[in-house]
Amino acid sequence: METNKLRQEYINFFKEKNHKVFPSDSLVPDDTSVLFTSAGMNRFKPYFLGEAKGVSSAVSCQRCLRTGDIERVGKTPYHHTFFEMLGNFSFGDYFKKEAIAMAWEFLVEKLKINKENLWVSVYKDDKEAFDIWKDEIGVPVDKIIKLGQSENFWPANVIDAGPCGPCGPCAEIFFDRGKSKGCQKDSCNPSCGCARFVEIWNLVFTQFDRQPDGSLKALPQKNIDTGMGLERMASVLQNKDSNFEIDILAPARDELKKILKLPADFNKNYLVNSIVDHARAVIFSVADGVYPSNEERGYVVRKLLRKALWGANLIGYKEPFIYKLIPLFVELMQKPYPFIAEKAQIVEKVVKAEEEKFILTLDEGKSKLKEYLDQLKKEKKKILSADKLFFLYDTYGFPFELSETAAWEFGVGIDKKGAVKLLAQQKERSRAGSKFSPEIFKKDYSLLAGKEPTKFTGYENFEISAQITDIFSLKGTKIDGKDKRQLLKKGQKGVVILNKTPFYTEAGGQLSDRGVIKTSQGRFYVENAYRIGAESVACHQGEVIEGVIKEEKAKAVVDKKRRKALARAHTATHLLQASLREILGEHVSQQGSLVDEDRLRFDFTHFKGLDSSQIERIESLVNFYILKADKVCKEKLSFQEAKKKGALAFFKEKYGDEVRMVSISDYSKELCGGTHLDNSSEIAGFAIAAESSVSSGIRRIEAVVGSKFYQAFRDQKNKLIDLAKMLKCSPVKLKPALAKKIKSHKDCKSRMVKLEKEKVSDIAEKLINKYLEPAGGTSLLIYNFTEIDSLDLNYSNFFDLADLLKDKLESFFAFFIGRQNSKLRFISFCSKDLNDQGISCKDFINSVKDELPLKGGGTDKLAQGVVTRKDRDLTPKIKSYFVRFLGNESN
Repeated sequence: METNKLRQEYINFFKEKNHKVFPSDSLVPDDTSVLFTSAGMNRFKPYFLGEAKGVSSAVSCQRCLRTGDIERVGKTPYHHTFFEMLGNFSFGDYFKKEAIAMAWEFLVEKLKINKENLWVSVYKDDKEAFDIWKDEIGVPVDKIIKLGQSENFWPANVIDAGPCGPCGPCAEIFFDRGKSKGCQKDSCNPSCGCARFVEIWNLVFTQFDRQPDGSLKALPQKNIDTGMGLERMASVLQNKDSNFEIDILAPARDELKKILKLPADFNKNYLVNSIVDHARAVIFSVADGVYPSNEERGYVVRKLLRKALWGANLIGYKEPFIYKLIPLFVELMQKPYPFIAEKAQIVEKVVKAEEEKFILTLDEGKSKLKEYLDQLKKEKKKILSADKLFFLYDTYGFPFELSETAAWEFGVGIDKKGAVKLLAQQKERSRAGSKFSPEIFKKDYSLLAGKEPTKFTGYENFEISAQITDIFSLKGTKIDGKDKRQLLKKGQKGVVILNKTPFYTEAGGQLSDRGVIKTSQGRFYVENAYRIGAESVACHQGEVIEGVIKEEKAKAVVDKKRRKALARAHTATHLLQASLREILGEHVSQQGSLVDEDRLRFDFTHFKGLDSSQIERIESLVNFYILKADKVCKEKLSFQEAKKKGALAFFKEKYGDEVRMVSISDYSKELCGGTHLDNSSEIAGFAIAAESSVSSGIRRIEAVVGSKFYQAFRDQKNKLIDLAKMLKCSPVKLKPALAKKIKSHKDCKSRMVKLEKEKVSDIAEKLINKYLEPAGGTSLLIYNFTEIDSLDLNYSNFFDLADLLKDKLESFFAFFIGRQNSKLRFISFCSKDLNDQGISCKDFINSVKDELPLKGGGTDKLAQGVVTRKDRDLTPKIKSYFVRFLGNESN
């Protein structure tokens, strides 16, 4: 049975049994607790938890990505990073009896698998499941294996080790490949772990709620969560020994062997298998909008791509190749996943660019890694240290897992835990320069314990009445219990906490509001506002500028001018992202931002730098959106509803059940808690100030809006006026005037170069006619251009002089002294025939460095350096020493 048919047969079977069909979700889940969709049940968590209603049973074929078994991929027949999971689910509808019966019916009646080849395992204390298999399905008792909680309970070992929460026993179905496979022992069964038995289906019966004391309490709603690996089941039906031999993977493996030019007797198929797996994972990840980077999901993709390139490099292939597999994977996978064909072009560009970047450093990094491993072998050590791992990562871009693979080849391990710690320390150092630290209360979080989250009223109001609830003095950067105060006096710095606030606290890249807190006895200037801890308490940091501040009623007043400038920049950021996605493609997604007063910075995914045409188009489109004067709408709705409406979510943010969506016409919809304008026209204007690289696959645009846009425009205009004055023309004629000036400069430079060449040629003739001397079968030319009444030639022209002399003289040695940037420098060169006789300029300099004030180096043909001190007799000394050197070399 073809894999595509198996997939559809499974869906149709459960659809006929009243299961709602769900198409595969993206590899990028809505659930922010996980990086990737790693199981079919991920998308159904709201149904399992009773938060979502309306569906009692479901079926899906979900594309998944896991890296927990990455080191086993290729080395075993069945492990993958990217795979498809068939699953049927019940949310309080049916339970064990029905789930087991349907599984057996599908395998035996639909797929026509001989039931004699099927075994099952159950949790050792799950008598109910055991009896269903034995009495109702008719599986012989000797083919029902009872296993413990580490094998047949979900999560594994949950009873003894936790965590608390929903859990339950499992039943697993195995296919027996026959006694000729695996260990071949008569006692072999699914608990053996050899290659004879293939686990093809796992049925999880979620029926308990684990309590803190380890006891299991029955759940009011019992659920079913099943998973059948598509590739694994296909290998059984297609009678293959490995998943990599099935119809949707074997062609890729064959194509890869052709690309890598592997011989027919190549015996490291585990490398080929792992490369095929990683390539498919990378292609689907990029198609789902995950670009290679050094953070989170992007790091996983980069790791997989580099491991694949590393595997090919070990084989001896050193060119980009993964991108060449994309058309084939499109052909193999587009029937169930048509989007892969639509994204093929952008995927190819991203993958190829990432491959090319890594290959540039791969050989050098590989040499360094081999040096480390050889040293370990010499020292008879078994662990590659954390500092060396981190150096390979930081310098050559080697993921820790890649180094681990190479170490495995050498039979040694790695200190991955220590390397991860070093990486975390580096990231912490890079954050240390931030404007403020939300860990200001680090010494004593109990100061804020039990406080209610501070309500934000600033969307509607710039000024409110509030109550000062707490006051702390601030002398350094941290606060503890000793810093709590009854009042602050003029000039004292501190933190004021209100029961509610109109001040927007720094979040999502937008800087905080500033303003004043007024009381009957004083005024407190708010410089920063931010939230602390799980309590989400708003802290207002600043200084008393008048009178005293005590715990009493107050007026909190936001600086309207700053708020408006921040809003202009933030709304412009949304227009920028919409424009980037329109012009560069929908692969663009936000990776970070800074929203300041009429200034913004936006980091986004893209595989290469932008050219001037693209920058101009982006800038023009943003300004077009501004001129459209579209209304900026803000509404609160559920997260799922916002996603259905097409809202963009930023992965690093944690979203609750209710979210705020900011929409501008039909071209921009984003989940955003920041402050915004009411109409796009209020931005006034937008100009890109800079475009640059943040890291591989991440670009940055810096731009100005509002008052800073006008300032930039005025500055540019004034520069043009000043330039026109310098060229003595009107601004409208600046371009032709500048072109004329540039042409004149080029003509002048050409004449100067010609004169310089004539001068060098003239000096060469004078040197040959007056200063060339015979010496030991060759000619010697030594001259100091720094002496009084000497010939006039810049040191920069010495190399041109050397080329001319080589054309004019057959056999010679030359040594010139000149001045460059107030330093005395020398150059020494000789003809090829002297090199052939073993005479070397470099060796000559080395032979006299202890006797003459010369310091330098070079090659046999040419040496150069500095004269370390003045010596009136240096020229005759050089002649004398060279004649001696010539004699020694001849001998």
